[in-house]
Amino acid sequence: MALRLLLDSADPSAWAEWLPTGLFRGVTTNPTLLRRAAQPCNLEHLAELTARALELGAEELHLQAWGADLLGCGRALAQLAPGRIWVKLPITRAGAAAARALIAEGCPVTFTACYEPAQVLLAVALGADYIAPYLGRISDLGRDGHANLTRMQRIVESVRRVDPDGPGDRPDASPPLRLLVASLRSPNDLALLAAEGLDTFTISPDIATALFAVEPTLAAAAQFERDAEDT
Repeated sequence: MALRLLLDSADPSAWAEWLPTGLFRGVTTNPTLLRRAAQPCNLEHLAELTARALELGAEELHLQAWGADLLGCGRALAQLAPGRIWVKLPITRAGAAAARALIAEGCPVTFTACYEPAQVLLAVALGADYIAPYLGRISDLGRDGHANLTRMQRIVESVRRVDPDGPGDRPDASPPLRLLVASLRSPNDLALLAAEGLDTFTISPDIATALFAVEPTLAAAAQFERDAEDT
């Protein structure tokens, strides 16, 4: 599968800066990111944000359902832009129940808050498009986050190999599950996991900026400009 990058931000000014670059397939948000960006977490405002993201070129917008009625909230979110909204749900029993109904209705789903390799199997079994493991937060628990995510990726690949009738193996099937790596702390996290075969990441604007802040590269570019002026 080809590399996919998504922008992990609920700040429309960050979307305006980064989405036009063509680097990002879309945007991931959640209530925490909305709070940090001083954006209200309600359907009316999310409809405005959705329109703005699509206007800026987002192909996918991942919006997290909340409240006692995850299914109802998920349905309402999906209707903001059918086919362009991925409803995010925690990989809990309540989230799984809502996901089953939404997937049956043709709504794309992204599971979130993944901390254990075995949780990937739940997402595969339910037919989700994505599951988002939290790399940095797993490491914060004293575990080897990179090793855990590599194991998750191997699980996804193994399930594809041993289940010829599984999702993604038939022309009429839904795409196979992707690990949507979240909670990256540095560009090096991205490089290390990509070397292990992971190909889908949601990154903050700060990490996007850091990817271009390579001092030797900037120095070489500045030298090119100086040399051009001297010729």
